[in-house]
Amino acid sequence: MSLIGRALKSNRTAQVSIVVLVIVAILVIFGGWLAPYDPLKQGSAILQGPSGAHWLGTDNLGRDTLSRLLAGSRLSVLGAVEATLVGAVLGAIPGLLSVYLGRTGEWLLLRLMDALLALPFIIVAIAVAGVAGGGLHPAMITIGVLFAPTFFRISRSATLGLRRAGYVEAAELFGSSTARLVVRHVWRKVATPIAVAAANTTGAGLLVVSSLMFLGIGVAPPAPTWGGMLATDLNFLSQAPMAPLAPAVLIMVTVGALNLLADAIREDTPTARSTTRRKERANVNAH
Repeated sequence: MSLIGRALKSNRTAQVSIVVLVIVAILVIFGGWLAPYDPLKQGSAILQGPSGAHWLGTDNLGRDTLSRLLAGSRLSVLGAVEATLVGAVLGAIPGLLSVYLGRTGEWLLLRLMDALLALPFIIVAIAVAGVAGGGLHPAMITIGVLFAPTFFRISRSATLGLRRAGYVEAAELFGSSTARLVVRHVWRKVATPIAVAAANTTGAGLLVVSSLMFLGIGVAPPAPTWGGMLATDLNFLSQAPMAPLAPAVLIMVTVGALNLLADAIREDTPTARSTTRRKERANVNAH
């Protein structure tokens, strides 16, 4: 995980991404308190543009748009985080252990992950949410299960590359158990690619969550969410053409920051740095 800290110190893009994500985290934690108005309170000023009283205007029911955006951050982002955590637990740990479970256990896990890869995210989430009564948590757990193969393949690939490393073989010769090898020697190296996958997956999860909420699945109105606000605002595009901009920008900026952070961490790994140095030397020699 020290690679992550080094990436943040040396990469300006990573630093900007962290600032954006910290702001989003503040909105998630304190958004409801920061809202200047009750996000559910209706008023007579319908589809009003930005003003001193309502900085981002009002929606079709006269509710303050800024207040709804702030209050809706919690459900929108935490749903994506929940799906990522479920995927990481169900994918990264089995992927790491699959290398040490023997041929039968390895084969079973690989076939299970192949089956999960064949399932479409949105359709399965909609089906589960419908069966579970439209709740957000069942849908997010389902999305997390479908994210598991991504973490499985990444952690398994990294573990396979480390299994025959000199220090790992030396630890085996000195009698270290499998559990000790995984915890003390393998996990530290696998943590960085898993962190990269977690950042990318959280961005993808936010898009999936917003899509479900856009369709009215998971969170019932009038509870505010970014995807739900975007769907409502698009119905009144002719009267308020700028209304969908605010929730759309929040979604895009958050997803973009997560992806840029993942790229920055990936580029600072030893393999990426050595590849960059080889390309630089090749360019110098070519000139």
